[in-house]
Amino acid sequence: MKDLIKSIESLKNCDISNVIDTRIKQFISVKKKGISEIFKELCFCIMTANCGAEKCIEVNDRIDKGFLNLSEEELVNKFKEFGYRFPNIRAKYIVDARNYISELESIINSNIDEIKLREWVVKNIKGLGYKEASHFLRNIGYKNLAIIDFHIVDLLVKYDLIEKPKSMTKKKYIEIENVLKQIGRELDLDMAKLDLYLWYKETGKVLK
Repeated sequence: MKDLIKSIESLKNCDISNVIDTRIKQFISVKKKGISEIFKELCFCIMTANCGAEKCIEVNDRIDKGFLNLSEEELVNKFKEFGYRFPNIRAKYIVDARNYISELESIINSNIDEIKLREWVVKNIKGLGYKEASHFLRNIGYKNLAIIDFHIVDLLVKYDLIEKPKSMTKKKYIEIENVLKQIGRELDLDMAKLDLYLWYKETGKVLK
């Protein structure tokens, strides 16, 4: 763990730290903009499973408010037009998620614990597992949930902090999340910032 911590500490002292701080402020601002922007972010995270983040950002921005009102068929056609990989199933998930907009707005405004909020998202929003639910909540300003994708798993394996899981069960996700929380404590970083540093370390990019 010491080698990884040393590596991240060096990044904290570089210009990339300013980029990461700015990105965190952008995430926090989404929640303040209201449910339409929150739902757009939810749709982005539905889109990202097994699909590159940069392409999803592009398509998400182009469809924009269409996520709130396009029919499933229209959304499928937009996805195809913009070259998105999974037009049919993700359009279905997004249209289904609209049924929970009011409840989502209410539960976010209730100041519910982040862990319980993630459980609600996983239970109710089709297409979102623990990784995607954590991604969504981080992208609207929550700070204490780990986003465990293959980049993060590979990095932790490389530093001998975990063994590569055969499958990502809830139990395994929480175990790895606890490892990341330990790293975060050592670095005085919350999970939101730590994820951006780790992602930058693996990819050289700070996205969302």
